[in-house]
Amino acid sequence: MPEVRTPVHVEGEVVATKRVGAHRHLTLTAPGVPERFRAGNFVAVSVPGHVARRALWIHRVRASSAFGPTLDVVLEARGAGTSWLAAQPVGARVPITGPLGRAFALPKDAVSCLLVGEGYAAAPLFPLAERLRERGCAVSLVVSAPDESRLLSALEARRAVRSVTVLTADGSVGQRGRVADHVDELLRRADADVVYATGPAEVLRASAAAAERAGAWSQVGLEVSALCGTGLCHGCPLPVVGEDGVDRVVRACTEGPVVRGDRVRWDAL
Repeated sequence: MPEVRTPVHVEGEVVATKRVGAHRHLTLTAPGVPERFRAGNFVAVSVPGHVARRALWIHRVRASSAFGPTLDVVLEARGAGTSWLAAQPVGARVPITGPLGRAFALPKDAVSCLLVGEGYAAAPLFPLAERLRERGCAVSLVVSAPDESRLLSALEARRAVRSVTVLTADGSVGQRGRVADHVDELLRRADADVVYATGPAEVLRASAAAAERAGAWSQVGLEVSALCGTGLCHGCPLPVVGEDGVDRVVRACTEGPVVRGDRVRWDAL
């Protein structure tokens, strides 16, 4: 039978919460979501008193635990909505819709892959690395951040990747610099056929441009400002070039958040 991918809307429960640097890691029950998950999917969480939902990358799913299937998300408290989510204690109930969005496409053959992520937005690259490794791909991971406190730990990924490179803009850990400063060399060293990137627009643009210069294929996962998360409100416009070469605007939450890097109209984003 075909896999079921239709999103579900459920009441989830916070079963674990911890602060790691500038990030908050939440483990949630969300019946039906972990079973439908693919790397690159996100969930939309409803916040009391707010019309707009908060879109969160799915960092990990567990098929079984003491609470049944669970999912992990990583967030950085930046406003009222994410601050409310970060403050939720164990046992809190949270309305969740997911999994949402277009996931990363996996290569049919065993190829060399470079994964580039910045800050908490690197979260979906960890389950992606596991899927690629299962297909026999050689995986190199780059995690970057402005400083050490906003770096998503690469330790857990070392089992699934060939190499891990850490970049911080202030040089507090790893190599000093930003993705744009190093990505061409990192791509060359990995001899990558495919580049996957998540993070701020400048990280995605630099990664996609480096892939194009090297003759590699790229996919980028854009952060979605999810007013609804389901495509109904058209509140997350994404300027792209279609397969027919015509400029158009699509919805980042449904036609994305993962798209080909060479299809994004970066100057219009």
